[in-house]
Parts: sequence; C-alpha cells; structure tokens
Amino acid sequence: MRLRLDLAYDGTGFRGWARQPGLRTVQGTLEAAIARILGGAPTLVVAGRTDAGVHASGQVAHLDLTESQQARLAQGRNPDPAALAARLTGVLGQYPDLAVHRSALAVPGFDARFSAVWRRYSYRIADRATGYDPLDRLRTTTVNATLDVDAMDEAARSLIGLHDFAAYCKWRDGATTIRTLLEFDWHREDDGVLVANVKADAFCHSMVRALVGACVSVGQGRLTPGDVVEIREAGERTSETKVLAARGLTLAEVGYPADDLLALRAEQTRARRSLDED
Repeated sequence: MRLRLDLAYDGTGFRGWARQPGLRTVQGTLEAAIARILGGAPTLVVAGRTDAGVHASGQVAHLDLTESQQARLAQGRNPDPAALAARLTGVLGQYPDLAVHRSALAVPGFDARFSAVWRRYSYRIADRATGYDPLDRLRTTTVNATLDVDAMDEAARSLIGLHDFAAYCKWRDGATTIRTLLEFDWHREDDGVLVANVKADAFCHSMVRALVGACVSVGQGRLTPGDVVEIREAGERTSETKVLAARGLTLAEVGYPADDLLALRAEQTRARRSLDED
C-alpha cells in the first residue's frame, strides 16, 4: 500500500529534508511521528529534497506501508488513509513547524519524486524600499539596497528554457546540470516585498538561490540582464553572483501529470537522470 502525503513546514529549525544522524530534519521528524502511529521503520520519498532553512508550503511525499503497518492502520478508530493526516497532527503537537495537510491512498503508478513534471519555488526579498518587518524575518531575505525589479524581471525571463545551468548549480559528482526552466519572473507585492516565481522540471543543488542571487546583482546595477545569460553560457560559477540565504526560499507547488501517465513519467525520469534538488 502506497500513501501520498501533502505537507508544509517552516524550515528554520530543520537541517534540511534528508534524515541525518543526530540532526533534526523534516524527514527524520515525520518518519518518527509515523512510526509512533504505525510502528516499523517508515521511509519517505519526497518530491524535492530541500536544504537547511528552506521552507515548503506544497511539498509532496509518498510512503510504502508494510503488511504490519497496514494492519496497524486498519486497527485504528478510522482505518481510512485520509485519517492519518489528523493522527499525525496529534503526534506533532498544537503549533508544530511541520504539518501534514492531506494523506490519501496513492494512485497506481504514483511516485512523489519521479512522477513529478515540475516544481515551483518562490523567493521573498525585502529591500530598502520595503523596510524590515520582524514578523516576516524567518521567510524573507533582506537586501540593503533599493532593487530595480523591472531589470530583475528582464534578467529572469532571459534565462527561461532548456539549458545547462552549471554556472548556477553547486557541483555534485555524476549529477547533470541540464534543466528546463519553465517560468522565472519577479514582481513587488502590495507591501513592497519582491517575490520571485521560479518553475522548472527539476532543480540542481542551490540552483534557485543562485539564480535569485544573479538577479539581485542585476537589481543592484552590478550586472546587466545580458550578463546573467553570458554567465550561464560560460558554464562556470563566478564570484559576480552569490547564493542567497535559505530563509527566503519556499517550495510552493509540485506538478504531476494525469493519473494514467504517472507510471510512464516515473519510468522516463528514472531512465534520464538522478535528481538533485535545491
């Protein structure tokens, strides 16, 4: 039995998604909560492995239950898989920094990681024009400059398409840096906060925060929109751009194909590459 879990978390108190001995992580915390309810040693597979400090409002994971875990689920007051989310809420506490919004029996062929066709992130920046709001300090990065959002938007849109993003990725042995950037744009919210919308088929390590850093350099006048394309084409990391802080980044949404295409998508993705998420 495979279950799909839709979850959200404030990444401030976590050392990223992936389970690590002696460290508090999203995967480790959630698997421990599941184990209290269903027993055994649950292992979650996630759509996007977020780094330390990165948040999520639309994360997706799946969980394969053993026969004994299925029996424990059936013995509960409500054996419906949809009830597991509420039971996890009881274990995680009243005001947790991790919440499971939905649990359900997965559609046949569904794989949280390999069936995904795109991921969407947002990144929030407060500049001098915005001012500092202490209530937003854990999900917004502060830049001590007045940023030109139109120039940043122009730079972002120029990077869209299928390209090698090695210049904007942290190198990992054996990992591809070829990605399809589907959407990348900037706007100011009514409160003045600058927000980036970044959507791609997948992201290599630190890619979103590096792309955002390049756009900030454009917004500060240190680079032109054309420079960010030249950097991408050069294929090497440069000191002209920097990876911005994790606190401004949120995994907002994961997209999947129609149910009858889930298994095919997972098979195609496995054959093509191993994904290294931001």
